[in-house]
Amino acid sequence: MSSVPPHDPSHAPPAAPANAPTSSAVPAPGTLAAPAATGRSGLVTVLLGAMAAGALLSSGMLWQKLSAIQEQLARQSADSGALAIEARSMARQAEELVRDTAARLSVAEARVSEVALQRSQLEELMQSLSRSRDENLVVDIESAVRLAQQQAQLTGSLEPLVAALKSANQRIERAAQPRLAPVQRAIGRDLDRLTRATVTDTAGLLARLDDLVRQVDELPVQNAVAQAAATKRLTAPPNAQGAKPANQGDLAWWEAALQRSWEVVRDEARGLVRVSRIDQPEAILLAPEQTFFLRENLKLKLLNARLGVLARQFESARADLAAATAALNKYFDPAARRTQNAASILQQAQASMKAAELPRLDETLAALATAAAGR
Repeated sequence: MSSVPPHDPSHAPPAAPANAPTSSAVPAPGTLAAPAATGRSGLVTVLLGAMAAGALLSSGMLWQKLSAIQEQLARQSADSGALAIEARSMARQAEELVRDTAARLSVAEARVSEVALQRSQLEELMQSLSRSRDENLVVDIESAVRLAQQQAQLTGSLEPLVAALKSANQRIERAAQPRLAPVQRAIGRDLDRLTRATVTDTAGLLARLDDLVRQVDELPVQNAVAQAAATKRLTAPPNAQGAKPANQGDLAWWEAALQRSWEVVRDEARGLVRVSRIDQPEAILLAPEQTFFLRENLKLKLLNARLGVLARQFESARADLAAATAALNKYFDPAARRTQNAASILQQAQASMKAAELPRLDETLAALATAAAGR
């Protein structure tokens, strides 16, 4: 767009005076330049109008663009506000979610810590149960061994100890615990020692003493020997009183009766006077009514010896058996078979009594104590 130079009034021709006469016939020298000036000013006006129209058009376009921009900015602002509101709501939801998540996380951590504590407690309980099973086994075996020792001391037999150790060995084998192997070895050594040990047969000894107590009433005393011999001769059959002489033939009945009567009278005459050596006069001078007390006294000595055997007081039992032997040899017939049998029973009872103590299971008890201590 070309710019028109502004009109300079200094270069314009001088205007004619108003009262100057115009000549219609001949134009003045300045009359030809007036239309040219008028056309030039119109062109300027057109140009200015075009420029104004262009400026107006450009202004309208700019205004339209500004309106569009404003509308777009308004929409963006509205969208931004909605997004901000949505963002705030989402922020509040996120904050609430964070708080909820934090609360749940704290609860989960508490539960995890509780579960961990329960797990540790459960592991400790399982370990304690595993240990307590072995400890209970050790305690049961120790109790059984000590009870067997008491039974062995009361009965004087090794059977309770042997049975208790065999049962303990079987239980340890079923448990299959390596730390109980020393206990098993100690039990094996104690079993070997028990099998080699010899103790008093208390049951057999008590049976012999009971049998001897029952035989006391049948033992013959020394002052009843002559009466017993005479009664034996009178009650013996005729063929047991001696064989007849070989040169004696068959006698008549009256002669045989006379011979038997003569033998009876002869034996009675011989029994009236009996010469014997008396080493213990008090046995011969014992009254018949005192025989009952003598037998009861002997029974009491034997029963005292039996109680001593039961109480494991072998010295006292041997003393009672020695007193019973002395009374048997002093007041009863030593030639009688029952007296000799009773004397042999007393000697066997005294010989079977041993003062040896029962074997102790110290090695097994020590191994059990070590296993109970956990070493």
